[in-house]
Amino acid sequence: MDASRIDRYVAEKWDDEIVPQLVEYIRIPNKSPMFDADWVKNGYMADAVKLMEAWASAQSVPGMAVEVVQLEGRTPLIYIDIPAAHGGSNDDCVLLYGHLDKQPEMTGWDDDLGPWKPVLRGDKLYGRGGADDGYAIYGSLAAILALQEQQVPHARCVVLIEACEESGSYDLPAYVDHLADRIGQPSLVVCLDSGCGNYDQLWCTTSLRGLAGGNLTVKVLEEGVHSGDASGVVPSSFRLLRQLLSRIEDEKTGRILLDGLFVDIPPERLAQARRAAEVLDTAIYDKFPLLPGMKPMNDDLAELVLNRTWRPALSITGVGGIPALDSAGNVLRPQTAVKLSLRLPPTLDGKLAGDLLQAELLRDPPNGAQVTLALEKASSGWNAPAMSSWLEKAIDAASNEFFGAPAMYMGEGGSIPFMGMLGEKFPGAQFMITGVLGPHSNAHGPNEFLHIPMGKRVTASVARVIAEHHLASQRGETTGAAVAPDSGTRHGDHGCC
Repeated sequence: MDASRIDRYVAEKWDDEIVPQLVEYIRIPNKSPMFDADWVKNGYMADAVKLMEAWASAQSVPGMAVEVVQLEGRTPLIYIDIPAAHGGSNDDCVLLYGHLDKQPEMTGWDDDLGPWKPVLRGDKLYGRGGADDGYAIYGSLAAILALQEQQVPHARCVVLIEACEESGSYDLPAYVDHLADRIGQPSLVVCLDSGCGNYDQLWCTTSLRGLAGGNLTVKVLEEGVHSGDASGVVPSSFRLLRQLLSRIEDEKTGRILLDGLFVDIPPERLAQARRAAEVLDTAIYDKFPLLPGMKPMNDDLAELVLNRTWRPALSITGVGGIPALDSAGNVLRPQTAVKLSLRLPPTLDGKLAGDLLQAELLRDPPNGAQVTLALEKASSGWNAPAMSSWLEKAIDAASNEFFGAPAMYMGEGGSIPFMGMLGEKFPGAQFMITGVLGPHSNAHGPNEFLHIPMGKRVTASVARVIAEHHLASQRGETTGAAVAPDSGTRHGDHGCC
């Protein structure tokens, strides 16, 4: 494989076709079903699928089959089957994954930017979904096309692009079961929906946190009453909710108080966290738009990496029952509700975590208040199996060729539901989990952007790994991948990014 030729081909493909496609894709407000209950009627998901299907079908790949699969009552899925080429094997398979649904708008965008307004500024493409994860179908096919352009052998490849990842991938298991005979047994899974610590080297994700969360509600009255009349007599629902939250989180340090939500961190993940801290330095927290004078939760950089990847952490992502400031009267409100987002260590059983959360929050309601917790998610994370030597060498070679720096490995704080499920379905598969969501790219938030040079280099790196997969397969190294000893890896229900 001529790396410089791959580099040129991919760069031209991105400039001439992929970036213009992503511009059109960003314009489509195809929010994930959790955020658009009328997604079928609105038709935006269908528009995004049509855009991607048309581009994929137009690519010159001998024998490629592009199909939109839609099971009754489910979001659509794009299924692409590419036969082996130039001496590759159809008996082996590389599975490439991405998604096309998007997070909601979010407030706080700069005046000249917006979620559905694509803006090219230097080497960045702003707008919702380009980096998370619209580029995946384009990057996957471009990598394969780059190999075919110089007749590099590769195994059969299957591309899956789902449409409800941001809602927890609840439709994906049905599609994987439905397509099981057609997918076969992949020995390599490539996921392009993850993050990167910087834009200077290839980053591969070694673990993903699980997620438990839902709506916690504390109700004290049938209706609101005059605060001057009731305060000091009727307990405030807000104060009682604070008491409940203090059962699970130390408000001074942010440390989770339930011992059952912690796990033993594998030694190799501790070493990777220390190495990542050395390379990233203060970029671990500098990438966030902290206010002047604001400090991170810990001065130890390695501990910050571990906090983000292997320890439980609570966020309050929504509030109910509290009026806006300009309409807040002197009323003791009947109830307060918050949406809990509790990130879980990768190897912790999600159902167990959900049960622990419910038990702690629902026991002994303070002052006899009516307390409910409607769990929306209780999903396990994922810890990667031990990486085969061929894949480790291929990833490092790709990083050095296309970035000029060695590859890095680090866990991610979010969840990719597909990974746990694939770990169960294909226990012998190897995983390359990577992505373009680096510093300040702000997925899910305002001013989200895709770093175009990173997209190009990740695409070229995937091409290198697919080529090396064929060589490893020829040597018999792609079957029966080992599982990391004593890693405690568990796969369970599926969470949401």
